[in-house]
Amino acid sequence: MRNWIVGCAVGAVLVVGSAAQDKAKPGDAAKGKDVFDQCSVCHNADTEETKVGPGLKGLFKHAKLANGKPVNEANVREKINDGGNGMPAYGDQLSDQDKNDVIAYLKTL
Repeated sequence: MRNWIVGCAVGAVLVVGSAAQDKAKPGDAAKGKDVFDQCSVCHNADTEETKVGPGLKGLFKHAKLANGKPVNEANVREKINDGGNGMPAYGDQLSDQDKNDVIAYLKTL
């Protein structure tokens, strides 16, 4: 009986874990380009020149973001979510999939 309970608990954890992974699918750069349209009001995609915010061409080739943090998916996602230094927060305005897609797009710049 004890083994059955442990087996059920492990199974429940695996199901919950796989549901969470389904939510975070890899980004689609083509869809991310469409999402980026709203970002392009303030950010250039084809140059590093500042518009209102910094140009994002080659973003993932840089060592650090403007805030000094290393350029990686987690820190770029944090910047998208929290904004700061004049950039509004988009954490509640974009879905997790939109964020995955725009990050995939930014990696192509």
